[in-house]
Amino acid sequence: MSMIAAFYGGKSILITGATGFMGKVLMEKLFRTSPDLKVIYILVRTKAGQTTQQRVFQILNSKLFEKVKEVCPNVHEKIRAIYADLNQNDFAISKEDMQELLSCTNIIFHCAATVRFDDPLRHAVQLNVTATQQLLLMASQMPKLEAFIHISTAFSNCNLKHIDEVIYPCPVEPKKIIDSMEWLDDAIIDEITPKLIGDRPNTYTYTKALGEMVVQQESGNLNIAIIRPSIVGATWQEPFPGWVDNLNGPSGLIIAAGKGFLRSIRATPMAVADLIPVDTVVNLTLAVGWYTAVHRPKSTLIYHCTSGNFNPCNWGKMGFQVLATFEKVPFERAFRRPNADFTTNTITSQYWNAVSHRAPAIIYDFYLRLTGRKPRMTKLMNRLLRTVSMLEYFVNRSWEWSTYNTEMLMSELSPEDQRVFNFDVRQLNWLEYIENYVLGIKKYLLKEDMAGIPEAKQHLRRLRNIHYLFNTALFLIAWRLLIARSQMARNVWFFIVSFCYKFLSYFRASSTLKV
Repeated sequence: MSMIAAFYGGKSILITGATGFMGKVLMEKLFRTSPDLKVIYILVRTKAGQTTQQRVFQILNSKLFEKVKEVCPNVHEKIRAIYADLNQNDFAISKEDMQELLSCTNIIFHCAATVRFDDPLRHAVQLNVTATQQLLLMASQMPKLEAFIHISTAFSNCNLKHIDEVIYPCPVEPKKIIDSMEWLDDAIIDEITPKLIGDRPNTYTYTKALGEMVVQQESGNLNIAIIRPSIVGATWQEPFPGWVDNLNGPSGLIIAAGKGFLRSIRATPMAVADLIPVDTVVNLTLAVGWYTAVHRPKSTLIYHCTSGNFNPCNWGKMGFQVLATFEKVPFERAFRRPNADFTTNTITSQYWNAVSHRAPAIIYDFYLRLTGRKPRMTKLMNRLLRTVSMLEYFVNRSWEWSTYNTEMLMSELSPEDQRVFNFDVRQLNWLEYIENYVLGIKKYLLKEDMAGIPEAKQHLRRLRNIHYLFNTALFLIAWRLLIARSQMARNVWFFIVSFCYKFLSYFRASSTLKV
């Protein structure tokens, strides 16, 4: 029997960020492997007019939890949704709920965070730093707490080339940053943000690094571990391949390419695409929770959950794999966009791609205006290109993460636990994974009908031809303008035409002689 699964039996577990992508998969795995756990507390806020219970009901009635209901029919009874807002002091949790959490919780999985790269510093600090600090304060008051597992990111120290399983200090103490957020106005914070984050690319990576420092400084006597996953993607194996329900990571790029919005991105083809399946992260997280509680390491251990060291896949290879899958199962498009062509290599360094993306969007919006409809394509394209621009830092670099603790933990597991809680990415077949990823986006995220594939393939061919015609016209116009303005361009043009004429003349003469 699995020691890890048995460990979570009868436990009261608190999960922050349970309504997020990883939080849902974490809950699913816990219920499926340890159906006799006592309760899972989840911190939930009302959203879009839904109560906390309605949000829980929506989660449990998704495709993800189908297998759970077979092994744990009373799963609804084992989830205790507690209203909370991580932007408020003490999370705005009621006294009664707080008392229950403090007196009953055995394990904490802190998954909640803002993952937006362009979040204002104030908001990123509140969710990624201050909330972590407040949760640690709560944890210190829990007499039954056995382990506190903090989910960070492998990119918290992306300003370094080689990253060890240690907590690196930031130039400014987290407490000073937290205090300054209380009295500085937004304009000043926005002005000093570039100086504070330094050589990190965004507020997300910076505040996640600050969050790790908070964990180190305020852990006290708690049994704490930190997990650093890289780019979290769709499920690899569990509960079924390809499940995904958000646009984070590469999902947004895959949809943009499949829907025809994005034809290419600037990236270094040989840079390692350190993608990690979400179920792999969850399996490591549960194994770390068990090891931290049972073995009680003397210091806070950091576990890198990455694929580059064990089973690297570069962006060039991944781009071709995605496109190969599109050829087999293209997405059905909501619009007939003339810039759609995902048979082109999506890994490119051509600077004029922004023009080739925006120009068709402007033309399409002009057509919408003529037909009396609201133009929307240019705005959508600008937002997409802005997102791609924020990702360029990560698709043009490679990192080396040490994995001593992760490998140590793998060796500590029994053969049964290595099977049930598998986080060995050396077994992952990238081609198969990417194909399931694309299909999963189409089926689970976009909820598209798989029966529409033949029609979508015909539409693919039409879009491809339109794109080639548009690019040819764009090239000819640019070349014509260049010839009109440059004597050198005219000389080159006349040389090419003359050479082609002579070659054709020679070819015709040779054919005549042979006859």
